[in-house]
Amino acid sequence: MVPAPPATPLAADAQVLLPVGGTLAAVLAVLLAVAVTVVACARLSDDGSRGRGRAVAAAGVRAAVQLLAVSLLIGWVVRSGWLLLAFLALMYAVAVRTAGRRVTPNATWWWAAVPIAAGVFPVVAALLLTGLVPADGIALVPVTGILIGGALTATVLGGRRALDELAVRRGEVEAGMALGLPDRDARLEVARPAASDALLPGLDQTRTVGLVTLPGAFVGMLLGGASPLLAGVVQLFVLVALLAVQAVAVAAVLELVARGRLHRDAPDGARERRDQGP
Repeated sequence: MVPAPPATPLAADAQVLLPVGGTLAAVLAVLLAVAVTVVACARLSDDGSRGRGRAVAAAGVRAAVQLLAVSLLIGWVVRSGWLLLAFLALMYAVAVRTAGRRVTPNATWWWAAVPIAAGVFPVVAALLLTGLVPADGIALVPVTGILIGGALTATVLGGRRALDELAVRRGEVEAGMALGLPDRDARLEVARPAASDALLPGLDQTRTVGLVTLPGAFVGMLLGGASPLLAGVVQLFVLVALLAVQAVAVAAVLELVARGRLHRDAPDGARERRDQGP
């Protein structure tokens, strides 16, 4: 019988990183309590209330429950093609609802499905067709999850910034319409600079990688025993793919806002002008 190869030092480090136990649970509880306390005391919410502290606490507890469930189910899900597709569809559906409801509370939130799909599906299809990512759950689930998460963030930031800017500068939009600009073009001129700010987090992360931060994919591969060069290549792939996904998502959500598909409830007069169109 051939003996198993000895574990590399990095792989051994991965086995003792954040050992699961009472200490880890206590540290997590303290960190979450700190986050909740700071958010509540500093009133870090849109209306200046302490309500977002409860949201932070709920998010932490929800993350723990969801990660536990995924950890228990992922090994079973990846053995079946249908279950894998259902799991990916669930990831997409949750991302759409989360992004849509974060952008607007009205019934147009479901339009968030368009920018997320437009950004993620072509990239995932290209990766599968070229063979860079094998069509099995172990590789497909995390890669797709990273891309969906990036599209979600870009959609939320781009959509919220665009709609906020249109609300603040409504007079400029109406002035543009009065000068003969179509509704779409008038909204686009005002919303485009604000929505483009949604690209800044991804740009800054990519520009400073290796100098300011070492992202999760790089660190995870190192701790798993991969060579630093391979870890760097994989991390570069993730960052560039995210740039592409986020760029498409921001462009799509900006177009939806400019066309009035994705909007917030407006005063009656503004709503009537919007419904009349150009």
